[in-house]
Parts: sequence; C-alpha cells; structure tokens
Amino acid sequence: MILIHHFLAETARRYPDKPALICDGEVCTFRQLDQDSDHLACELRRAGVVRGERVAVFMENSSELVVSIFGILKAGGIFVVINPTTKARKLANIFNDCGVRALIAHRAVAPVVQSVAPQVPSVKTVLWTSPGQRDAAPGRLLEEVLAAPPHAEPAAPGLIDEDVGAIIYTSGSTGAPKGVMLTHRNVTNTAWSISTYLENDSNDVVMCVLPLSFSYGLFQVITGARVGFTVVLERSFAYPYQALQRMAEYRVTGLPGVPTTFATLLGMASFNGAALPSLRYLTNAGANIPPAHLRRLREAFPAAKIFSMYGLTECTRVSYLDPARLDDKIGSVGKAMPNCEAYVVDEEGRRVGPDVVGELAVRGANVMRGYWGNADETRRRLRDGDTPGERVLYTGDLFRMDKDGFLYFVGRKDDVFKCKGEKVSPAEVERVLCELPGVAEAAVIGVDDPIDGKAVKAFVVLRDGVALLEPQIRRHCRANLDPYMVPKFIEICQGLPKTDSGKIHKNALASENASQW
Repeated sequence: MILIHHFLAETARRYPDKPALICDGEVCTFRQLDQDSDHLACELRRAGVVRGERVAVFMENSSELVVSIFGILKAGGIFVVINPTTKARKLANIFNDCGVRALIAHRAVAPVVQSVAPQVPSVKTVLWTSPGQRDAAPGRLLEEVLAAPPHAEPAAPGLIDEDVGAIIYTSGSTGAPKGVMLTHRNVTNTAWSISTYLENDSNDVVMCVLPLSFSYGLFQVITGARVGFTVVLERSFAYPYQALQRMAEYRVTGLPGVPTTFATLLGMASFNGAALPSLRYLTNAGANIPPAHLRRLREAFPAAKIFSMYGLTECTRVSYLDPARLDDKIGSVGKAMPNCEAYVVDEEGRRVGPDVVGELAVRGANVMRGYWGNADETRRRLRDGDTPGERVLYTGDLFRMDKDGFLYFVGRKDDVFKCKGEKVSPAEVERVLCELPGVAEAAVIGVDDPIDGKAVKAFVVLRDGVALLEPQIRRHCRANLDPYMVPKFIEICQGLPKTDSGKIHKNALASENASQW
C-alpha cells in the first residue's frame, strides 16, 4: 500500500539534501519538507484534526503551501487547496460544502477569511503564514509551529489507499464548482503514470507557474516528491520575463503550461527559445492548444519534446500524444496514458467507430471517487461500465477517435450550439482563428440571434504590435470554415477572462459585461 505522503518520506530518505522546492530564490530540501510537514501533522492532531477531516489551504504558491499539503496528509486529513483570489461568497460555499475543520492561510487573505467566519462554524483552528503581522487576525503562526523543538513522527492515522486524500474544486467555468474527491490510490497511480510517459527522473528540474489549487499544478509537486526532482515554484506566470530568467538560472528541464501560458510566451517580442538549452520537454493540458501554436513552439524549441495532453479535474489526466507523432497527428491529444482506457460513446453509452463524434468515457485508477456531498451529480458523471460493478467517468467532452486510435477534442457538450440548423463546435472555429498570423488567443460562443437562433461570436486577442481588422479576420474564416461557422460578430479585445486555472471563462464572455474583457 502506497499513500501520497509516502512519496515524500521515501524521497527524503534517498535524497535528503536535494532541493525539493525553489521558491522566491529560497531552497527547501526534501529533508526539510519532510520534517516541517511532520511538525505540522503533530500540531493538527493536537488541534483535534482526525482521519478524514478536511483542512483548507488558502494562499499563493509557496513552500508553506506544499508543507501544508503533506502535513495534512500525515495527520490523516483531506487537503483542500483554494486559489487565493477566491471571493468571500465562493469561499464560504466551499468551506460549508465540505465542512472544513481547520484552515492554513496567508495573512494577506485575512480580510476575506474574517468576513466569512460567522458563516462557517465548522472551522475551529486557523494557522497563518507571514510573521510580523500578529494583529491581523486571531490564530497561531505556522512559522512558530515549524520552529518548535522536534517532535516524534506523527502517529500513523490508519489510512488505506481507498481513503480520500484531496478534494479539488472545479473551476466553475461552466457552472457552480464541485468538490472532486481523489483517493490516495487515484493520486499515486496518476503520479506514476505521468512520470512514466514523461520519463521523469531525479535529474529533472520542473518549472511550475500553475496554481496548486489546479490539479495540473498540484501534480507537479506530487510527482516531484515521487521521483525526487526539483520544482521551481512560481506564484504565477504574471511576470513571464522573470520566470524565463529563473528557468535559465536553474537549468529547468520541464515546463508544464496551459494554452494561455504558451500564447504569452510566443507573444513576447524578445523571446528566444535558444536561451533555455536545458529544456527537454513542454506539456500542455487544461484546454486544447491550437495547432498553429504547437508549430510555433516546435520552431522555438527544436530540441524539446512537446506533449499535447488531455485531462480534467475528475480524473486529472487521461491521454498524451507521443511527441514523435506530433507531425502526422497534429491536433490530437494522443492515446490513453498507462493504466487508463479512454473511448468514445454515443448517447446510449455504446462505443462508436472511427471518426464518429461522441462523448469521451474514461476508466481506470485515475477516476475520482465522486463529488463531495453531491450524489446526483456523481451518478450523472460516474456510470456503469462494461463489467458489472465498474464505474466509468463520462467527461462531458466531445471527441472523435481516428482509425489508429488517436483522440481528437471536438468541444464541450455544453459549448456546442446550433446556427442555421447546423452544429457549431467553438473549438473548431477557435483553431481556425489561431491559424491567422497575429492572433494570440481566440474564444467563440453562441449568442441569441432573431434570424439564426444562435449566431457565432468570436473574441480575438492580437499579438503585441499587430494591427488586424475585422474584415481581414472574417475573410480568413470564410476561406477556412463552412459558411454557418463563420463568425457573425467579431470583437477584438485586449484579453480574455480566465478561471483560476487559466482556462478561458466562457460564462463571463457570455455575460452582459463581456465587452470589458
């Protein structure tokens, strides 16, 4: 039996003085991370946290956040990492939804925490990071806990790998966020699978600019603990030049990102991929990356492998495209990762043949336990499989599979709409828009129209220094799309609204205030 925190204990034994994390120039070794998380686990146990209780972590990417994750696990708790930009109403909803027992947070978010405190009676213990601000809010300082004399290792809480270790809240880009329950087995199996196909080893140095509240970011740290590689942890990609300087300084070998990460990178006028000679791979997940951007990344990083991947919070990762097939399978997200099966089904759940569009179904040890406290939604997404007793995840995403078994993302079921009686996949229109030189990002939605029922509306972000006009964009679309898919409305904007995980927020685009973006 392997539990998530066993990864850290074993790696600390093998590589005690090796950097586990580098954050803001400060190094945290595997030994220090292991010892600090032991300290925290003992403190949480003394505070009354027992097996299965939820402990929230509410702060930016930092060493303290990672210590908190492993400390909660060692205490037997379930960690809930919450993005620090979360507003009061959503924060209170999350706390009450899963009954948070304790909170570890940065002093900077004290105002929002205090504003919801009367609404969340389940929270009994609060630990704060950032010393020197003792009067900001009641509660103990995490730094004081970690600086206390060493304690014995925390007593084993009696976990098994079927116990839930994490609750990750979906971004809510298409509805209210739901708490995805991941067991220790879910997480350890997925970390094994990812590190297997990426061929990670202890010599890797991975740059993480993704929030750890996002499963894609979280698994950089979990996989690092499993394999023994170093994670250079950035708070975000808000300062890309600074991130690139650190990548060069620490000889980063792996860069995981989402389409907006790479759109930003490719849009930097002075960017030069040759300045990062140690980079051996890039990975994309979270949303489908336009083929045009993949080609430009290949040009910028000719020596690096590029992994186009697909995943969702409910099972973390599903598939990856072998970099050797990038040329002949451009636009594909590959085949299922090790110990996972993915296939396309029709409305009745029957498997379909090659090039038939249907919903992607996933089976494997990576599939979530379900949604916390939401049995109805769990039954909708987890359904019976081919074998009695088996549960299969219905992703809600439309795919097709070619005759060679390679998967192609078509769009979310919730996104597809009809225009002039024909089905429009926004993802297909977005891919064509991004093929136009000068386009950095694009998003497409359907808007009510008295003639067409739904009309195609495109939001387009241009690269710095590029001057494209609406007629030029429409002309490009007419040359590359069926007539009913050509945008009726085109809005050129400075940026697009994003979720906490960096995905384009389609609900915000559809709102009355979309023009502000």
